[in-house]
Amino acid sequence: MLSLALLLSPLLVQAHGDEDHGDTGHAEPASLSAVFAGDKPRRLPDGRVFLPKETQRRLALRTLVPETRQVPRTVELNGHVVMDPNASGRVQPLQGGRLMAGPSGLPLLGQNVAKGEVLAQVTPSISTFDLATQAAQVADWEIRRQLAEKELARLRKLTTVVARKEIDAAEAELAGLTAQIKALKQGMVKPELLVSPIDGVIASSSVVNGQVVESKEIVFEIIDPARLLIEAQVYDPRVANQIISANIPNDNTPLTYIGSGKALREGAVPLLFRAENARDLVLGQLLSIVAQTDQSLRGMPLPASAIVKNAANEPVVWLHVDAEYFVAEPVQVQPLDGEQVVVTGLREQQRVVVQGATLLNQIR
Repeated sequence: MLSLALLLSPLLVQAHGDEDHGDTGHAEPASLSAVFAGDKPRRLPDGRVFLPKETQRRLALRTLVPETRQVPRTVELNGHVVMDPNASGRVQPLQGGRLMAGPSGLPLLGQNVAKGEVLAQVTPSISTFDLATQAAQVADWEIRRQLAEKELARLRKLTTVVARKEIDAAEAELAGLTAQIKALKQGMVKPELLVSPIDGVIASSSVVNGQVVESKEIVFEIIDPARLLIEAQVYDPRVANQIISANIPNDNTPLTYIGSGKALREGAVPLLFRAENARDLVLGQLLSIVAQTDQSLRGMPLPASAIVKNAANEPVVWLHVDAEYFVAEPVQVQPLDGEQVVVTGLREQQRVVVQGATLLNQIR
């Protein structure tokens, strides 16, 4: 055993070398990890986020110091896009039959059409019994017309003894029978022409050549894309009288308030708005509307991009409290217009992150 200890002693001396053993309390690996961790974005135990300046620039963070002021009180409404009755139309056949293309073919979705343009034609559906009845009526009137022709020819030969008014009456009877026979023959085979009621764009169409359509069935819907309306509902009639303007959230499209109905529809008051530039809207589209009222409240307007949700699904904003430190602050939020919200619960002179808050909120 003594010889084994003597053999290992040089190795033990070499492993320690000339190191200083005076201080045994330091921990080199721990200090190195702390140095590297200090440059990384991270969320601290107290909820703050450490974000170096270089990372702030890469994330394009922008801050703003909001001011408290009087802003309109708003309400958020659910709405959908509807037709303007003065700038839209529907094409419906008056009777059922087989639909065929017009002179220029069937129009396609999004195609521009002109007022009075023939879009399609419908050949009336007639049963064999009705055809036989009409044919018999035509034959009966043909016989009457032949008799009227013979009577007129006889009266013309007796012009010296027959009064002129009798000849005129016979001529009128023959002309009437001829016109009735012509109209009846045309009615048996003449198709109904479906024409466009306005200048506009085909918004909906689901027909093909040879399709059988019913009477009053909507074949085409035509709209002017720049003149669509938005209909919303509100359940408090008093709110309908307080609305002065409206916007679509996350959109620059301003809405002009037209008015409200004076009768409930499914328990709600219908409201009507006109979009100044409605070309990005489509018929039947569901959307939310932020309507401003003539009531007001005090709050801090902020861009909607400044609001994020925390782990408890509460709305928060991120405050820039130090050069490289940020902290989340719960707030109360209310829509203001299409791009801004009103925030309450903040103190004055607090710097709020208004751009890049979503990326900041994801740091763990």
